[in-house]
Amino acid sequence: MELRQLAVVVAVAEEGGFTAAAQRLRTVQSTVSTVVRALERDLGTPLFHRTTHRVALTPAGEAFVPAARAALEAAERARAAVSPVGGCVRVGLCPGLLADSHRLLAKLRHGHPGLAVELRRVRTGEVGCAVAESTVDVVVTALPGGLTTAHASDPAPAADRAATAEPNTARAGDPAHVGPAATPASGPTPATGGTAVAPAAGPRASDGRIFGDGLVTTPLPAEELVLATAPGGSRSAPASLSGLALVDFPPGWAIRDAVDRAFPSRRVTLEVDDLAAAAEIVRAGLAACVLPASAAARFPELTVRRFDRPPPWQLAAVHRSPVDAAVEAVLGQLG
Repeated sequence: MELRQLAVVVAVAEEGGFTAAAQRLRTVQSTVSTVVRALERDLGTPLFHRTTHRVALTPAGEAFVPAARAALEAAERARAAVSPVGGCVRVGLCPGLLADSHRLLAKLRHGHPGLAVELRRVRTGEVGCAVAESTVDVVVTALPGGLTTAHASDPAPAADRAATAEPNTARAGDPAHVGPAATPASGPTPATGGTAVAPAAGPRASDGRIFGDGLVTTPLPAEELVLATAPGGSRSAPASLSGLALVDFPPGWAIRDAVDRAFPSRRVTLEVDDLAAAAEIVRAGLAACVLPASAAARFPELTVRRFDRPPPWQLAAVHRSPVDAAVEAVLGQLG
């Protein structure tokens, strides 16, 4: 039994499903299912009752999950005991990103109890200045145009990027796709915390030209933008959003910037500055909304549809170099 298996089971239990757990863990649903099945075989008993839309804990699962949480917390305390990190780290968040920021704070508190964390809002156009002027130590943002740092500083040939992309095909239990079936010409660049991964070139970090000289841009694990609509709605939608009423976010939000570029002809019916407010509007059937998959997972009652060609979307952490221990701790939890 491994800590990773425990973490996967806890994520499925807390998120109420394999797809939502995969989004939280920044992996794919098939990996989550495989890990859970392997652990259930080792234990000799099922941990979950599987249904079409949600999963529920079995009696064995009800007993197992609290013990798994305790084991994970003990492992974090043990890790912190041998590599303590103290001081204060100021983390900037662009509006609308890291809908599960409370989990980041919880992980940092468990893993580094001596580290104080301050969260501050940073608009997308202020990222470079905020880090360069030491207003914050690290900012979580979205790369302009969905570029990866590998694309920005040393582009790989298009054929190489296409070879690394995985077709976005539907699987049982996945959200429905939007638009005509197509294989993307390029896909999200895989990444792990603390390093930028360039296709076929190995780990490397950006030279900072995206946000300013002297800054480092570290890609975070890839996710995608999805379309959220009212519960019980159709599982299909047009490739273009020009015919839909949409709720959007103010300029300066990373989501707004990405949607502006991907769907310039869309019709913005409503504009709000809160994810929960947008979800309520969608739930009421007044409009649809383009959201990061991790944000959409917070509202399981909504119908979530995936794009065959997802709009460019790559989150990254922007910070100075060299990286101090506090920022390294944040990058480790983000990855």
